[in-house]
Amino acid sequence: MGRAHRGLYAGRHIQFGNRVSEDGGNKTRRNWKPNVQEKRLFSYILDRHIRVKVTTHAIRCIDKAGGIDEYLLKTPYHKMDTEMGLFWKAKMEKMYEKLGEMEVVFFSPEDEARLEEQFREIKLDERAARRDARRKMYGWSGKKGDGADTEGVHEGTSSIEEGSPRADIHERMVANA
Repeated sequence: MGRAHRGLYAGRHIQFGNRVSEDGGNKTRRNWKPNVQEKRLFSYILDRHIRVKVTTHAIRCIDKAGGIDEYLLKTPYHKMDTEMGLFWKAKMEKMYEKLGEMEVVFFSPEDEARLEEQFREIKLDERAARRDARRKMYGWSGKKGDGADTEGVHEGTSSIEEGSPRADIHERMVANA
């Protein structure tokens, strides 16, 4: 696969013509190269980024199609002029076919609520484990008058009495820490 076939160029190629001088109308041969950029495009079908060289025209076509997946699936084979484009198109079609065969399952509202509650409990357990690990790492025991928890506390701060609304908020803040 040559360098000219390693990208998505959307029909853009090197063009040839003449440079015409202003004074005498002298013509000199020149060429115009396509504006090729190296981009990382995310594929939802492959669930990863694809690093590919694309022209700015191809980027606009990809945006208009709705992403690299849709662009590759919608572009017909005879318009796909690079080997890399054909390779990715074939790969996308194969993955798209596999995704089409997968079974989609919907949960009932009760099951969904139960799953959310389980996820919430798991998050709380993880948070508690992190909190305990921090307390163990920094030597905080949680006992009043121990002294370990008052090392970094400045003098002049008031203690919060139990049963007050501020104590309730303080306990929730400590539990979420």
